[in-house]
Amino acid sequence: MGIFNRIKNLLIKDKDTKTYSEALFKTREDFVSKLVNLTNRHHKITESFFEELEEILIMADIGVDTVVDFIDRLRKRVQSEHIDNPDDLKEIIVDELFIIYVGDEIIVNKINYSDINPTVILFVGVNGSGKTTTIGKLAHQLKDEGKKVMLVAGDTFRAGATEQIEEWGKRVGVSVIGKKDSDPGSVIYNALTIAKEENYDVVLVDTAGRLQNKVNLMQELAKINRVINNLVPNAPHETLLVIDATTGQNGISQAKAFKEMCNITGIVLTKLDGTAKGGIVLAIKDAVNIPVKLVGLGEKIEDLKVFDIEKYIYGLFKDM
Repeated sequence: MGIFNRIKNLLIKDKDTKTYSEALFKTREDFVSKLVNLTNRHHKITESFFEELEEILIMADIGVDTVVDFIDRLRKRVQSEHIDNPDDLKEIIVDELFIIYVGDEIIVNKINYSDINPTVILFVGVNGSGKTTTIGKLAHQLKDEGKKVMLVAGDTFRAGATEQIEEWGKRVGVSVIGKKDSDPGSVIYNALTIAKEENYDVVLVDTAGRLQNKVNLMQELAKINRVINNLVPNAPHETLLVIDATTGQNGISQAKAFKEMCNITGIVLTKLDGTAKGGIVLAIKDAVNIPVKLVGLGEKIEDLKVFDIEKYIYGLFKDM
C-alpha cells in the first residue's frame, strides 16, 4: 500500500481533513483534473507524457527546480520498476510529492513554546501578506487555550498598522502595546518589560514589511532581535514568515530574501483557499528548507491551522 492510500485510510473522517479538502478545491480542480486527463489520454509512459506532466506541475506553482528534480526521480522509478502504464503512475506521483516535502527529515510543524514565560513570536513578511490577520487569529486560538496573550504593534510607521493590531486586540480580548511614529525597538522593549512583569504567556510581535528597502529592513530586524534577546534570553522563540499563497513564485522570492535577513523558523501560508496554485507549499519547502507551520484555509477566525502535510496531500489528491 502506498503512502497516499495509508493517509486516506487514516484521515478520511478527521474534521480538519474536511477543512483542508474544501480549502484546496481550486488547486485540486485545476491540478488533479489535468493529471487525471493526462493519464487517461496516454496509454504508455513516453517522453511526451513526461513533458506534459512537467508542465502541469510547473503550472501548479511547484517550482521549476523542484519539478525538474521530481521528474528525474520519477523517470528512475519508472525505469527500475518497469512501469509502462500511466495509470499505475498516479499513486507513485503522489508518494514522490510527499517525499519532496518530508525527505529524510523529522518535520516539526508545531510552534515552539518556551518553558519560561513569555514565549516571544516574531512575525515578518511584506505588507499585505496577512501578518496582522494571522497574529489576530493566532491570538484568538491561544486565548481559547487559556493563555495570557499580548500583541505588539512593531510596524510603527505604516499608516493604519497600529490601528489594525488594536482592532484585533479588541476583537479577541487581549492586550495591545503600540505607539505610532515611534522606534519599533523601543515599543517592543516596553512591551516585553510589561510582559515579564505581568507574567504573560505569549507575546506576538508585528514588524514592518518594506522589502523594497532591504538594507534598512535588515538593520531594523537585527535591532529588534537584539532588543528581544536582551530582555528574554533565547528569544524570539519563533520567527514566522507570513506569505500570501496567491502570490505564487513571488512568495518563494520573498522567502529567500527574508531568510538572508533573519533566522526564519517557520512559514505561515495565508489564503491557501484562494489560489489554484497550492503547489507553493511543496515549492517553498524545497527552495528554502523551512517548514510551513501554519496555513490560512479560509476567512473565519478559526481557519488558521497548524500545517499537516498528510492532510494537505489528502486534500490535494482525494479525487484522484
